[in-house]
Amino acid sequence: MLEPIRRPIRRAIAPVRALFVSDASAGVLLILVAAAAMVVANSPLAADYHGLFYNYLWPKEVFYLNTLHLWINDGLMVLFFFVVGLEVKRELLAGQLSSADKRTLPIMAAVAGMAVPALIYVTIAGSDPDLIRGWAIPAATDIAFAMGVLGLLGSRVPASLRLFLLTVAIVDDIGAVLVIAAFYTEKLDMMWLVISIGVFGAMVGMNRFGVKSFLPFILAAVLLWLAMLFSGVHATIAGVLAALTIPMRKDDGHSMLEKAEHGLAPWSAYFVVPIFGFANAGVHVLDMEMSEIFSPLPVAIAAGLFLGKQLGIFTVIVAAVKLGIARKPENANWMEIWGVTILTGIGFTMSLFISELAFKGNQLVIDEAKIGILLGSIISAIVGYVALRITTRHPEENAVYERAADATP
Repeated sequence: MLEPIRRPIRRAIAPVRALFVSDASAGVLLILVAAAAMVVANSPLAADYHGLFYNYLWPKEVFYLNTLHLWINDGLMVLFFFVVGLEVKRELLAGQLSSADKRTLPIMAAVAGMAVPALIYVTIAGSDPDLIRGWAIPAATDIAFAMGVLGLLGSRVPASLRLFLLTVAIVDDIGAVLVIAAFYTEKLDMMWLVISIGVFGAMVGMNRFGVKSFLPFILAAVLLWLAMLFSGVHATIAGVLAALTIPMRKDDGHSMLEKAEHGLAPWSAYFVVPIFGFANAGVHVLDMEMSEIFSPLPVAIAAGLFLGKQLGIFTVIVAAVKLGIARKPENANWMEIWGVTILTGIGFTMSLFISELAFKGNQLVIDEAKIGILLGSIISAIVGYVALRITTRHPEENAVYERAADATP
């Protein structure tokens, strides 16, 4: 008797249900966490929020990581970078970056998507020598955040564009890691750097000699992290390097790399990144004047993310397709491609991370950078969503929603 009433209700909530049981749920969680951080940072709990993450746990002479914020950024985030490294290695060996025809367009797009935002940033804020170090902040795309927005669209976006966005973001992560290692490394301690190289070499040897147990790799990875921490190279690079040594060889149908990625990816997406987001996204803006919010630094970052990303990536895609260098993603029109390139302007996790490195010790400038990141990311998310929403609805969308509605009890 109630079926005529229940079925429209199930159909109405199917897109939401499909969203939260899909990979996009990690992005949705990140959006909610960022919003929560901003609310708390501008509430009566602001002092407690700041104290939680920045109050000293012990003197710096005892151990470098003496605040919860440092433990999150330099310690916990190693797991995030480890998962990034696993994804990169898998893609290079057996995924979308494993052959020239698959990787040409994503690599070209990602390079342009890093270069143009950096150029826009330097054009706007480069005249101030204190701000020039932030040139890489708008160069990164947040995979989870961007995929979360795509999740809101159901199957409206073709699968080929989802895969393209994911691949570009992975190449983007590779570039961001290289930028952190090359441009945000402080004074080097050669002894600890040599130890780091030695530990990394030992891990490569364990791979070559067929070590099948996780424990030796875990112990070596911790040692590599400590050595990197004391060497001056940012400690999170240890996560990527350690991941590259994990064997990809199949054993009983599964590789150690695949097991590690499947086991750790949910922890990274639903635990590490949300904690990082909550610890870093909160900015107290109530006492800020408009001149501070729209000063050169926030404007440069927001413009780099929103304008630079889409301009660089979309231009390269059009040029590559017109010149016959690469093929346009299947089942996608130019409007949909443009909409997805706008979403690449969502730079959250890696952008926040780089801003902490670029302006280390200058909290006022870091807060201004965070405002630019949030503005650019929010504008990119909204405009990208609208641009994709007004495209032609793909036939398979109805089938997906029908299945989700039928599966809803």
